[in-house]
Amino acid sequence: MSLFRLDASIRVEGSHSREIADIVEREWRAAHPDDPIVRRHVGTDALPSTVWGEAASARFLPVGTLSDPQRSAAALAARLTDELVEADALLFAVPLYNYGVSQHFKTWVDTVLADPRMASGAPPLLAGKPAVLVTVRGGGYGPGTPRAGWDHATPWMRRILADVWQLDLEVVESELTLVGVDPNLERFRDLAAELRGRAEELAREHGRALL
Repeated sequence: MSLFRLDASIRVEGSHSREIADIVEREWRAAHPDDPIVRRHVGTDALPSTVWGEAASARFLPVGTLSDPQRSAAALAARLTDELVEADALLFAVPLYNYGVSQHFKTWVDTVLADPRMASGAPPLLAGKPAVLVTVRGGGYGPGTPRAGWDHATPWMRRILADVWQLDLEVVESELTLVGVDPNLERFRDLAAELRGRAEELAREHGRALL
């Protein structure tokens, strides 16, 4: 068994998405102490912003006509896809940034989709593979809150991972993670702790299910 883990947070210390994903990983590791984990830190080791465009254009050109950047981008898209195909289970830790998906995660997804094996109409290489998405939000976005409906990342990520790639996806969500940082959220301290506890328990559950 092998696990592929992607982190999209721009932080290492104090990253809530990393901390919750660590719980998922520990549950998986408990049953697979000697098995490999492939890591991709797109938040702190970002893909070049131009790589998707180069890889996407390379897909429609004869190999002999590719520029060096196109050739390199196509090779990177293939390598990123290989990491997913070769893993037995997948773990994604992606925070909400400015109401939308992390640009680093979006670039990674777009580059993977530029690989011909992942193109629309190609056989779904990842169908049925177990996966966990951990996503966190600094504020509150639940029904009835002023920001309800402002999370434009989680529905998109579900669409890509569960519908386009057909992963057997479980999602762990936590919010109000800026409590203790933003004074305006201090009154939600108890609720934030409750939501974090629920997320951690769900992370343990889904981590065991990755087996």
